[in-house]
Amino acid sequence: MSSQVLNVAEVQPLTPLVTRFRFTHPEGKALPLFSGGAHVVVEMPDGDVLRRNAYSLISDPMDGSGYEIAVRREDGGRGGSRFMHRVQVGDQLRIGAPVNLFALDLRAKKHVMIAGGIGITPFVAQLKQLAKMPMPFELHYAARSRAEAAGIALLPHSPHIHVHLSSEGNRLDVGALLAKQPLGTHVYTCGPKGLIDAVAETGARFGWPKAALHSEEFLSPPEGAAFDVTLAKSRMTLTVGPHQSLLEAMEAAQVDAPWLCRGGACGQCETDVVTCDGHIEHHDHWLSDAERHEQRKIMPCVSRFKGSALVLDR
Repeated sequence: MSSQVLNVAEVQPLTPLVTRFRFTHPEGKALPLFSGGAHVVVEMPDGDVLRRNAYSLISDPMDGSGYEIAVRREDGGRGGSRFMHRVQVGDQLRIGAPVNLFALDLRAKKHVMIAGGIGITPFVAQLKQLAKMPMPFELHYAARSRAEAAGIALLPHSPHIHVHLSSEGNRLDVGALLAKQPLGTHVYTCGPKGLIDAVAETGARFGWPKAALHSEEFLSPPEGAAFDVTLAKSRMTLTVGPHQSLLEAMEAAQVDAPWLCRGGACGQCETDVVTCDGHIEHHDHWLSDAERHEQRKIMPCVSRFKGSALVLDR
């Protein structure tokens, strides 16, 4: 993955848990442009661990003067968000090139965006992109309370943007929303798994084509018991620690392992399984149910293993 070291130019707390960061080039050079929905991977040297987390870009896709992200601190997470909340103006971080796995389908006659919690972030840039395009859209932002709706501070005032707060009796009705959409509408969902599943299930019940229902959910690698894995091509055996992903273990051993999202969504790190004497714990959104059952493929970014022997074609 191509990347470059950028300056931390701004750090703005939006709520006690969510902070906005702006990055600029050390020499003032323009950064590559992107499209709404793109993310970047931020490298975080945290002691003897190099963390890499994907964050959606919230800045204007057509403004190359800097990149902006918003990060929610997860105190029970693996440490990446806590690292970011210690970052200060003047620090430097290595940032990957923008990658878009959640782009607007420009063939759609209308765009309906549904966000939950911090899942608002990819839509912030998409709204800026749509502001320059004569295309009908609406955004629905759902949260339990105003205190948990940090994204409100990132949204422009628009009659096409609707905020749904359960604590204020304005809960989002997915069925009613999808039922009134015209033919040719595409729906995009980002947020908790329950929201993504609810939109997908409602769309299927109403007969929406799968190609018109888009979603994004980046997963953090789950923790678990340590396990050993043998890499056939590299002729080595690694131990994956309880707080480490298989992908991170391979990177620490200098084994080439491609990736784009590091969250089980893109399929870039898909690896063939040579031997599996045990059970692969699949946590990705890429493999089909049949492929998971066969246990002949694994996504090293988020999946783990329990058993006596796992050999991969790496």
